[in-house]
Amino acid sequence: MTTPSPLRVVLDTDTFNEVDDQFALAYLCLSPDRLRLEAVHAAPFTNARSSGPADGMEKSYREIHRVLALLGGAAGIRVCRGATAYIGAAGRPVESEAVRDLIARALDDTRPGPLHVLGIAAATNLASAILLAPEIIPRVRLVWLGGHPLAWPTAHEFNLQQDVRAAQILFECGVPLTLVPCKNVAEHLRTTIPELRGRLASGNGLCAFLQRRFAEFLTLRNLRSKPLWDVVAGALLVNPGWVPVETVPSPRLTDDERWESAPPPRHAIAVATGINRDAIFADLCRKLAAAP
Repeated sequence: MTTPSPLRVVLDTDTFNEVDDQFALAYLCLSPDRLRLEAVHAAPFTNARSSGPADGMEKSYREIHRVLALLGGAAGIRVCRGATAYIGAAGRPVESEAVRDLIARALDDTRPGPLHVLGIAAATNLASAILLAPEIIPRVRLVWLGGHPLAWPTAHEFNLQQDVRAAQILFECGVPLTLVPCKNVAEHLRTTIPELRGRLASGNGLCAFLQRRFAEFLTLRNLRSKPLWDVVAGALLVNPGWVPVETVPSPRLTDDERWESAPPPRHAIAVATGINRDAIFADLCRKLAAAP
């Protein structure tokens, strides 16, 4: 039997926003049998850890480099700065190095297979690339972690509400899309400081860094546990059996952040319905602990 070639992957991430993006980035780098991470794009975010989208993007850009350095530099992975503003209500694309890189990779005919794009942040970079070069739509396979299940009373969630117009573009443009909701799906990849300490006791620098980031975050917010939400997007590509999906008509995302059924004809998207938490967590910890 022929072993399938690793999937081409680009990661779009607001890495400094919380502490799960760091785990997600390391997991992709440590899964070379299934994935070939070509580039990491820094995404904007605004919360207590940033003064605005440009600051959030720049802090994420630096955090990406910190994680890659702990992985020995992860040779061959390009890191790009993304948007410094949101698409917002005006609906105009925000050009950036990340957007140009995404378009170029999607249109590159010299590399086999579609480009798998993992979005674990506001959809600004992703939607901007689609607006500027709609010809990439059939050439990418997009996994976006954001919002909540389609039957939930609200779609309001951090990645989605950062740039609602950008998220709307993802659901309207017809791009091959898998949605990973947060409530009742990604939130189940939850862990604690003691569990991580026990599973990542190898003593390597990467594990020490990730545990420190995780403990600092929980201690500051007086939390006992936290989901590693964003790891689920990568796990879906590492082993699709761990993240079952169903195919549904693409919903309409309203301006007040609710899902609505749209009249047919409507293109189909996939929506994750659950996760095998223990399998994903075991694979993540095994790979982190075995890192150099």
